[in-house]
Amino acid sequence: MPDEELEQFKTDINLTEFAASRGYGLDNRESSRNSAVMRHPDGDKIIVAKNEANANWIFFSVRNDRDNGTIIDFVQQRGGGSLGRVRQKLRDWIGSPRPALPIASYVLDLLPITRDRAAVMAEWERARACFALPYLTARGIGTVTLVLPRFAGCVRVDARNNALFPHFDRQGLCGFEIKNKDFTGFAAGGTKGLWYSASAATDQWLVLVESAIDAYSFHRLHGWENARYMSTGGALNPQQPELLRGAIEKLPDGAGVILGFDRDEGGDKLADEVKKLAPAGRNLRRMVPDAGTGKDWNEMLQNRLGG
Repeated sequence: MPDEELEQFKTDINLTEFAASRGYGLDNRESSRNSAVMRHPDGDKIIVAKNEANANWIFFSVRNDRDNGTIIDFVQQRGGGSLGRVRQKLRDWIGSPRPALPIASYVLDLLPITRDRAAVMAEWERARACFALPYLTARGIGTVTLVLPRFAGCVRVDARNNALFPHFDRQGLCGFEIKNKDFTGFAAGGTKGLWYSASAATDQWLVLVESAIDAYSFHRLHGWENARYMSTGGALNPQQPELLRGAIEKLPDGAGVILGFDRDEGGDKLADEVKKLAPAGRNLRRMVPDAGTGKDWNEMLQNRLGG
């Protein structure tokens, strides 16, 4: 039978508030409506979320991928001792007055998400910023392009030197593509949303492509300063059409859409699908790599560079 007291600890104790009482500070810049990023002076960094399946507060440590779970695990992993001692510590947090913490040090509540999504967020946080990577350099994408403000934070690198390209949906980070030489994968437990670059109010174009690497390549080839980029990561899944429609609707007045999908049957199908879902009156223009230079923008870039 479930232990009612332990279950109450997991749901009723705000884990961000408890962590704040143990010295963790809230990182507002990296936190969102459904996840709180918190850092400790000893170097630990955790992702806190609420599990939509059972309303439990859960956490994942960025420093140690085996350090995760509910508030019970959080206390035990941090010198909490036996389950009996954990109970004693947490009872003070159920219905008892305790020293008030500054409201800015934690969050009052979070939108529930799946445990898989929380794990994806933690895995993304474990990756480091990417300013150069042999795999990308070989594709014609070097530091000069990666550090542009337009592409800030749009790719990270993991411990295996794989390039990670984040995907987002309406709730935030939902997965990431994993790419390296002769290898393409996707985050375990994640789902495809849309990869996108930074945007600006002065943008006149949204360039839609099939991969983040094609977005970087298009920018290198054309140098448009008034364009934002978005990738579908290949063929559309059921949730992507609505995400694309929303992105097009949010464009500045008069801005157009470049259908920059591959020069092949799949690219033509994607272009047709976007034409059907795009709001009426928006300027849509099909662009493909020059004949004889490859089927996608990266092939064209490598052809230009002599690769």
